[in-house]
Amino acid sequence: MHLYPQITRVAKYLPSNIVTNDDLSNIMDTSDEWITSRTGIKERRISQQESTADLATQVGLKLIEGIEIETIDFIIVATMTGDYGTPSTACLVQSNLGADQAFSLDVNAACSGFVFALSTAEKFLSSGKYQRGLVIGAETMSTMLNWEDRSTAVLFGDGAAGVLLENTSKEPRFIDELLRSDGTRGMALFAKKNLNNNPFKSADKETSEGMKMDGKKIFDFALRDVSKNIIELLEKNPDFSKELDYCLAHQANSRILEAISKKTKIANQKFLSNVHFYGNTSAASVPLLLVDEIEKGTLVLGSHQKVIMTGYGAGLTWGSILLKL
Repeated sequence: MHLYPQITRVAKYLPSNIVTNDDLSNIMDTSDEWITSRTGIKERRISQQESTADLATQVGLKLIEGIEIETIDFIIVATMTGDYGTPSTACLVQSNLGADQAFSLDVNAACSGFVFALSTAEKFLSSGKYQRGLVIGAETMSTMLNWEDRSTAVLFGDGAAGVLLENTSKEPRFIDELLRSDGTRGMALFAKKNLNNNPFKSADKETSEGMKMDGKKIFDFALRDVSKNIIELLEKNPDFSKELDYCLAHQANSRILEAISKKTKIANQKFLSNVHFYGNTSAASVPLLLVDEIEKGTLVLGSHQKVIMTGYGAGLTWGSILLKL
């Protein structure tokens, strides 16, 4: 019997350090009212010691509990805040887990990272050459921020979450997808992390560190391109669209989610949200939302609930997957 990939386990891990809007108002010119009214964010987790690989490893340990480690075929980590240029975060996780039979790679598609990584993993499993793999979204966004720039520093948080994907379903669970990128608009949101001390290279014009974002361009991109992506994919799959249960969209801020809901004409209550607690965790955002809603009982693995997972962010990158849980 031919078996198809499905999500069989989920797990999350968050730094214990909670930073509220009031905490931020003590170190920069901002306020709880200003942040909440514009973003819906009330607090976020900020790592004090743990690296991106540390967060991802804790998720991996939960996902493999009780499983023979040599049966894990691959580990994919979606991140834009890897601890090193090389080795990849996934290789560090592989070492920490002792998964020496698994091949490992990172996917850097920023806030679309988990959706892109999940799509990649599904293709590996659908090839029939692999049977079981981990897909983890993990970020320490705090390491990439300019903490003197209140326009970006208040938005982001750290965290990790992921899934165990296995060829165990008797029917297709991954129904369709539509992934997109547009590098011509990439500088609307960028973060330069490399050390530019090459003596043979002229100095960069842009020397400031940390993340830089054109908020209006990003909002317009989300409203126009991301909404179009969702509409196109659902129109192509009308039966799925009629029975759509929930939207698991990247948690950038509550205003964007509301705007996408209006543009797509999908009821706002179908757009699940936890941005209030975590802020924007980039590639960890969608899997954190998935895990939270499973823990609450809103979503149930094996229930055949129909969901659309949507990521969008720097690159620019965006994309959606239609999935039966």
